[in-house]
Amino acid sequence: MKNWIFTALLALALIAVGPSGIMSGNKAAAQGFANYNLETIVDGLDSPWGLAILPDGDMLITELTGDLRHIRNGKLVAQAVAGVPQSLYGGQGGLMDIVIHPNYAQNRYVYLSLSVGTASANALRVIRARFTGSVLEDVSTIFESAPSKNTTVHYGARMVFLPDNTLLINVGDGFDLREQAQNLSNHFGSLVRVTDDGKVPQDNPFIGVAAAQPEIYSYGHRNQQSIAVDRSTGKIYQTEHGPRGGDELNLIEPGKNYGWPIATYGIDYSGARISPYTSYEGTKQPLVNWTPSIGPSGMTIYNGAQFPDWQGDIFVSSLIYNKIIHIEMEDGAPQRQNDMFSEIGDRLRDIRTGNDGALYILSEGDNGKLWRISRR
Repeated sequence: MKNWIFTALLALALIAVGPSGIMSGNKAAAQGFANYNLETIVDGLDSPWGLAILPDGDMLITELTGDLRHIRNGKLVAQAVAGVPQSLYGGQGGLMDIVIHPNYAQNRYVYLSLSVGTASANALRVIRARFTGSVLEDVSTIFESAPSKNTTVHYGARMVFLPDNTLLINVGDGFDLREQAQNLSNHFGSLVRVTDDGKVPQDNPFIGVAAAQPEIYSYGHRNQQSIAVDRSTGKIYQTEHGPRGGDELNLIEPGKNYGWPIATYGIDYSGARISPYTSYEGTKQPLVNWTPSIGPSGMTIYNGAQFPDWQGDIFVSSLIYNKIIHIEMEDGAPQRQNDMFSEIGDRLRDIRTGNDGALYILSEGDNGKLWRISRR
């Protein structure tokens, strides 16, 4: 009898802790947290992918199908922004992320990631342009992944600026090319770092390493669809998709190998094992492993004033479970995970902290929406 009780209690404990080893649940629900307003700001978006919030509170949203949309004074401008380069739309490719320069108020620079080429020979490109209010001008390419690939999936494509104004760009492994994520002579499955005009920073970790692509900052990644910097600590956090299971939240360090496909908690879509290792000497372990997969897409580190209890916490949008995962952080380490805002009911592609301290969320589809979470 005692053994049965012990087994039952152990099973309940494992359910509570979850596969990542972090206590899971819903603190927000447990505390009766309902003091927020959820409202739709804009609808009618066509497969929205990336969101950038301008200093004046206006917003720019990329549509995977190729258009850049402007939200001015809370309203969607009917005409798409002109001057956006053509992208290769298909598979998972198209017009993807957007970020603004840290000195945007002075230089008006925006950065867009997009897939270019053909289905049989394509790459991830990042362009810089000046946004005039209705048009992109002075468009130039600052990075293009090499070599080209013959798959239209696993681009990565999320970007973030570091405090020194260098730009980090996620480059996915191309799916069929996963072994190349361990090969420094190409950009597959890597995080790259360039200056704001596309030059190679001379303190990048693989400068001077024979045959290595000098832009590479870290490697051994799969399909990294979010990245964020904690402005209070300078720490870089990144999520990436595993195959069946093995989605990850990583703390990024320059020059480190994050294991894919040598070490993974996921299995192949066929059910076969990709690797016998969940950890391997010389590779970094994730801070969080999500098995089963959640399909992490966007991410923000909350730094607003509306929800003081959330300061420094990480919020990740989920494509699979149509929810936001709130990861409570303490001294840079994940503590408890809470599921939130599932009442939206759609696949969630991106999340950002607004200048007003609200959370802004993009939901996918041919009637995609921008949602606002504010304090009640």
